[in-house]
Amino acid sequence: MQIPFEPILFGFKINIHLVLEYLAFFIAFRYYVVLRKKTKDVINTENRLSIILGAAIGALIGSRLVGFLENPMIELSLVNIIQLFNTKTIMGGLFGGLLGVELSKKMIGEKNSSGDLFVFPIIAGIFIGRIGCFLSGIKEFTYGRETSSIFGMDLGDGLMRHPTSLYELFFLIGLFFIIKFIQKNIRLKSGDLFKIFMLIYFGFRFCIEFLKPNVFHTFGLSSIQILCLICWIYYIPFIIEFFKKE
Repeated sequence: MQIPFEPILFGFKINIHLVLEYLAFFIAFRYYVVLRKKTKDVINTENRLSIILGAAIGALIGSRLVGFLENPMIELSLVNIIQLFNTKTIMGGLFGGLLGVELSKKMIGEKNSSGDLFVFPIIAGIFIGRIGCFLSGIKEFTYGRETSSIFGMDLGDGLMRHPTSLYELFFLIGLFFIIKFIQKNIRLKSGDLFKIFMLIYFGFRFCIEFLKPNVFHTFGLSSIQILCLICWIYYIPFIIEFFKKE
């Protein structure tokens, strides 16, 4: 199979990344619905819908904003504005969604933690989306820098690069089972599972960013890495409480 993978259907070239992106949203949501039916949700349906709406709005804004900050455009033009609306990143979506949830909970007066039900659907959604990123090769800015290691792959430009999307796929499989293990064997408060997921995933993304050809840096770090640090700072109270408990 050649990468970028661009299948032809009825004479039209299919954007495999876009197809898998929509599939990721659909499967993640259906997975969430199944889990909610199997779990006694302490949050009523009306408040849960408000929280989901807050998460969606926050994720939309966050994904675009952080996507823009990865490579900010100085010149204000129609082309750049269109590119801005098309640029997005899961990292901004996750953190923006988190802030959107917290804001919506304050607005409706919901005190219960709401994140645990989203953990496994999010992992499944990211996994499917990353398959699309990998198959898109250099057409999606998720590929790695050039490398002479045995892991190098030609992602469409004739150069051997780190297949960072493929690395992430293997990581997500491991993360799924790690979170499952934690859920079954460690007594946690409601909401802790989501916090652990965020800390582990953002830690992984901080590290793997060093393998990507980022062109815009602040203090030697990419915008994604700075966001990862912000996430860890945000969760410092939880980290301290968790290790005190241990």
